Amino acid sequence: MSRISIVDLEVSYHVGVPDEERTRPQRLLLTVEMDCVFSKAAKSDGIADTIDYFAVSQRLLKFGDGREWKLIEKLAVDLADMILAEFKPQSVMVEVKKFPIPQARHVSVVTAKKRWRPT
Repeated sequence: MSRISIVDLEVSYHVGVPDEERTRPQRLLLTVEMDCVFSKAAKSDGIADTIDYFAVSQRLLKFGDGREWKLIEKLAVDLADMILAEFKPQSVMVEVKKFPIPQARHVSVVTAKKRWRPT
């Protein structure tokens, strides 16, 4: 198994428990790790044989358009579900970093999911 990572992609989403916190988009950092088999791409040198990380990043940048979340936990799960459905990695890990506490570098949540395979 191989891995493709996007580390600390800066996005702006409407997120926060109080209504007033969600009135403006907040800066978040997303880290996404996608496990996949890219041996075919290593031989063909073709983008069609792997996960296009640029396409994933563009989708992540637009994911928050017209949406809002109270909890970054829900956001992380929604992101993982979207990545699994649209880009088809074997598994995905999503970390969402938020900056609500001035005395802390960040607060983060991490979720990991595997693609369901029928038996």
